[in-house]
Amino acid sequence: MADEDQSEGKITRLARCPICSKPSVEAFRPFCSKRCADVDLNRWLGGQYALPAEEVSLSSDDESER
Repeated sequence: MADEDQSEGKITRLARCPICSKPSVEAFRPFCSKRCADVDLNRWLGGQYALPAEEVSLSSDDESER
């Protein structure tokens, strides 16, 4: 059970780094290192986490209600 902590008789799941899947480190939580935190930040800034969306055009009736 490499991904569980059994201290004090409790079994808790250890969090995994979302970038490389290594166990997370408290100082960089939820990541394992500053490098993985920086990789995640670069992905955010680069728009890789953007959700696809479709533009909705308003009809003339919708515009008059505003």
